[in-house]
Amino acid sequence: MSYADQVFIATCRDILQNGVWDTDRPVRPRWEDGSPAHTIKKFCVVNRYDLQKEFPMLTLRKTFLKSAVDELLWIWQKKSNNIHDLGSHVWDSWADENGSIGKAYGYQLGVKHHYPEGDMDQVDRVLFDLKNNPASRRILTNLYVHQDLSEMALYPCAYGMTFNVTGNKLNSILNQRSQDMLAANIWNVCQYAALTCMFAQVSGLVPGEFVHVIADAHIYDRHVPIIEELIEREPLPAPTVTLDPSVTDFYAFTKDSFTVENYQCHPFTTKIPVAV
Repeated sequence: MSYADQVFIATCRDILQNGVWDTDRPVRPRWEDGSPAHTIKKFCVVNRYDLQKEFPMLTLRKTFLKSAVDELLWIWQKKSNNIHDLGSHVWDSWADENGSIGKAYGYQLGVKHHYPEGDMDQVDRVLFDLKNNPASRRILTNLYVHQDLSEMALYPCAYGMTFNVTGNKLNSILNQRSQDMLAANIWNVCQYAALTCMFAQVSGLVPGEFVHVIADAHIYDRHVPIIEELIEREPLPAPTVTLDPSVTDFYAFTKDSFTVENYQCHPFTTKIPVAV
């Protein structure tokens, strides 16, 4: 039985049973028809995944791992803020006429900073420290740069990663200010579990624990019936996910570096409405 399914079911049930609705106040997000998109939420959800035991993919509905990795590499490898560099259309609603999402996500990771060892961007600094300073407690990234928020199409949701080497294992924490449980939860979980695996491999480490900290974990009002149907499904066995062992340079990974075997999942054809 997929552990990722168990976590998703438990989290969604907790939100539905014990969460708080925001229907008593104005909200920013709107549905396509202009109606306010209200949510029911829980504050500070913390989920942990042992990557030595299982790669976290849902079987309650299909997880498109390669598409998730493609978006992750757009941000962390290409360090791009232009949707024309991305294979999917998940960012189309936030891009301007030129395809830019402003000074967000990949833009921030590509900004170089000065260190005693030389000028490096955030990604290269993490890779440098994992190889040269694995005992460091300062290996982290931050996308929530206040002076640039006014020039971002969307404030970063998944904004901070902390990496920690314990023994020969690379552990990580993803800090997320906001999480749409239906549309984005397992997508982000897969992405940052994959990032941890990639960083571990090129640093001579093995993946350890991935911890997901969500400040505002919510379910949109129009998503509630879909979530209720999903969490009544019986989880299936987790697939086997492997990473091409020949890749030793983070910048050489592609979405095809991941292989998924024995993946069973429930059919899911419902169109998920997205609030903007």
